[in-house]
Amino acid sequence: MLIHPLKRAIVRQVRETFHDRTRGEAPVQRRPDALLAPDSVAWRVHGDVAGMMVGGVAALLLQMLHPAVLGGVWDHSNFREDMLGRLRRTARFIAVTTYAGRADAEAAIARVRAIHAQVSGTLPDGTRYRADDPRLLAWVHVTEAICFLQSWQRYGEPGMTRPDQDRYFAEVAAVGEKLGADPVPRSRAEAERLIDAMRGELVADARTREVARIVLGQRARTLTAEPVQALTFHAAIDLLPEWARRMHGLSSLGPAAPLMRAGTRAVAGTLRWAFR
Repeated sequence: MLIHPLKRAIVRQVRETFHDRTRGEAPVQRRPDALLAPDSVAWRVHGDVAGMMVGGVAALLLQMLHPAVLGGVWDHSNFREDMLGRLRRTARFIAVTTYAGRADAEAAIARVRAIHAQVSGTLPDGTRYRADDPRLLAWVHVTEAICFLQSWQRYGEPGMTRPDQDRYFAEVAAVGEKLGADPVPRSRAEAERLIDAMRGELVADARTREVARIVLGQRARTLTAEPVQALTFHAAIDLLPEWARRMHGLSSLGPAAPLMRAGTRAVAGTLRWAFR
C-alpha cells in the first residue's frame, strides 16, 4: 500500500522545513515534565502544523508593525538572507517551551533573554529601543498567542469554547512572563485589550513594507511545496485584522476567501493525518 510511504514523505518534508539538519536539530520530543502540562490547551493548539504555519506568518506581519520590534530585526538579524531560519528558530522555541522537559524549556528561555539583553539601537526618528523592553516583549507575545489561537480556531477547532480560549492565554502567559514581557494577558479579552491599547504605537513605512515583501516573497524549498506555501501566505494575510492589512497595503481576498480557507483546511487535515 502507498499510504505509509506517502505519510513518511509528508512528515519528512515538514521536518526538513522546520528542523535544520546542518545544526543537528531533531524533532522536539513530548515530555510529561513539560513547562506546559500535557493536558493543556496549548498542547493541542501548538501541535497543529498548518495552524502554526499560518499563525506564525500572521504574527510576524503584526509584530513588524511596531517600529521598535522592527528596528531590532532590521538592525540585528540577517532576515534578508535567512527568513526561513528566523521562522525555524521561532517555531523551535515554541515547540521546546511547549513540549520539551522543563529544564530544556528554561534553558531556551534563558538563551533568548541573553540575546535580547544585547540588542538595542536607535530608530530613524531618534527613539532608543531595547529588545528586552517588557512592553515590546508583550507585543511580540500577544501577537503570537492570538494569531496561533485564531489560526487553530479557523482551521482546527471552529467550535472552541471561550473558557478554553481563556485557558490558552493563561497557560502561555507563563512563557511570556519568564521572557520578561509585561503586561501579559491571561484571557482572550485581556489580549484583545492589549492589542487595542498598542495600536497607537504601530507604524507602516518603507522598512515595514520591505520586511513584508521578504516574508511573503520567499521561495519554497521545493517545487512540490510551492502551492502549500502560497496557500499558507494567503491564509496568513486573511487571518490579519482588517486594520493591519490596510497598514501593510495588503488586499483582502474578498470572494476568493472561502475557497482559500477550504484549501487550507484540506492541507491542515492532510498534515494531521500524516502525523497521526
